[in-house]
Amino acid sequence: MSAHGDRTTTARTHDGEVSGTPRAPDARLPAPHAVRRRIRPGHPVLVRARPAWAGRNYLLLTGATVIANLGSSGALIATAFAVLAAGGSATDVGLVAAARTVPLVVFLLIGGAVSDRLPRHRVMVAANALNCVSQGLFALLVLTGEPRLWQMALLAALGGTGQAFFAPASEGMVLASVSGEQAGRAFAVFRMGVNGANIGGAALGGALVAAVGPGWVLAVDSASFALAAALRAFLDVSGVPRRAAGGGMLHDLREGWQEVVSRPWLWAVVLQFSLVNAVVAAAEAVYGPLVAAEHLGGPGPWGLALAAFGVGTAGGALMMTRLRPHRLLLTGALCVFPLALPSAALAVPLPTAGLTVIMFGTGVAIEVFSVTWMMALHQEIPEDKFSRVSSYDWLGSVALVPVATALAGPVQDLIGRRAALWGASALIVLLTAAVLCVPGVRQLTRRPKPEPVAGGTESRAAGATDPQTSGTP
Repeated sequence: MSAHGDRTTTARTHDGEVSGTPRAPDARLPAPHAVRRRIRPGHPVLVRARPAWAGRNYLLLTGATVIANLGSSGALIATAFAVLAAGGSATDVGLVAAARTVPLVVFLLIGGAVSDRLPRHRVMVAANALNCVSQGLFALLVLTGEPRLWQMALLAALGGTGQAFFAPASEGMVLASVSGEQAGRAFAVFRMGVNGANIGGAALGGALVAAVGPGWVLAVDSASFALAAALRAFLDVSGVPRRAAGGGMLHDLREGWQEVVSRPWLWAVVLQFSLVNAVVAAAEAVYGPLVAAEHLGGPGPWGLALAAFGVGTAGGALMMTRLRPHRLLLTGALCVFPLALPSAALAVPLPTAGLTVIMFGTGVAIEVFSVTWMMALHQEIPEDKFSRVSSYDWLGSVALVPVATALAGPVQDLIGRRAALWGASALIVLLTAAVLCVPGVRQLTRRPKPEPVAGGTESRAAGATDPQTSGTP
C-alpha cells in the first residue's frame, strides 16, 4: 500500500487535474480507436483495437508508469551492487537505502500540499525530471570513477525527494482518467501493468547487472524517467478549471489532516498499515533471508518465494478486472488476513514449495486490497484535497519501516527469531480484526459512477466533487 500492496509498498495514480473522459461518440460514426474489418462483402464489422474506456490519458499514464517501473525495479538491485562494488559493506548498502527513505518521509506532506496547489501532472513531470538527473549522475559516477559513500547517499536522497512529490500527485490519477462503471476494471488493468513491470524489471535488472555492471542499469533507469516525464507532459488537461488559491502551507496540511481524522475508516486503515508494513518489511528484509540461508538452501529459494508474491499480485489484478465487490473496504480488509501467513511460514519454517504457494496467495490477496482501497479513496475523498490525504496515507505506510528493520536484529536477540515471526503474524491478525470493528470499514459500499454525457465530461475527472457524497456512510 501507500496504505498499498505496494502498500507493502504500494504503489502505491490519481489526478483530478487530468480529465480523460472522452466525449460520447456519435452512434452513427465508428469510434476513433476502432478499425473496420469485412468478413463478407457488404457486411462490415467494427472491431475495437482497445477498450472504449482506455482513452488517451489512460494510455499515456499507464505507459509512463510501466516504463518508469521497469527501470526503477532494476535500479534497486543496481544501487546495492554499486555500493558493494565501490568497497562498501552491507551496512553501507543499508545507509544508502535509508538515505532515500528519510527524505521520502520528511517531504511527503509537503509534496501532498504542493500537488493540491499546482497542476498535478506538472508536479509529476518535475519529480520525474529530478529522478532522471539524480540517477543519471549516479550512473556517471559509477561508470567513470570510484563513487564515495556520501555521494551515493546524496544522490539517493535526491531520488527520495522526487518520490515524495511524485507519489501524492500521482495517487489515483488513473481512476480520474476513466469514467463510469469501468473505473475498477481500468485500475486493475493498470495494476497488472505495474506488477508485470516490477517483476520483469527486477529480473532484467539482475541479469543486466551481471552482464554489463550496475552503472549501465542506473543509466537505463535515468532514461526511463526521462521517457516517462515526456509521456506525462502530453496529458490532455484542456478544460480543467484552475484550483482556487487557498491559505498557506500549514493551512493546507491542517485541511488534509481534518479529511483524514474525520473518517474513522480512513485513519483506521492508515494506522493499521503503518504497523503491518513495518513488521512485513522486517520479516522480508531481515528474517526471510536468514531463514532461507539456514533452512531452505540459500538465497535461491527465497528469491523464488518473492517472485511468487510478485506473480500473485499480477494474478490479483487480473482477477479484479472481473470482480466488482459491493462492499469495498470489507472485501479489502478481509484480504489483509493472508498477509500474516508468510511470517508464520517462516516461523515454522515451511519447505520452499509451501512457502512459495503461500507467497503467491498472499500476493493475490493484497492486490485485491490495493484495488479496493484505491477505489474507496477515489469515491470518498474530495478531489481538491486528494493529494494531501494521499500524502498522509503514504506517510503512515512508510514512516515505521526503517525503525522496524533497524530493530529486527535486537528483537531477535531478545526473544528469538521464531517468536519474533509469530509475533509479527499475530499482530497482523489482531490489527486487521480491529479494523473490521470500525463500522465504516464494514459499511462503505460502491456507488454507481455517472456515465459521461454527450458534449461533456464527468464532474469528478474535471475536479468537481459533491461534498455531500464524501465521508463514511
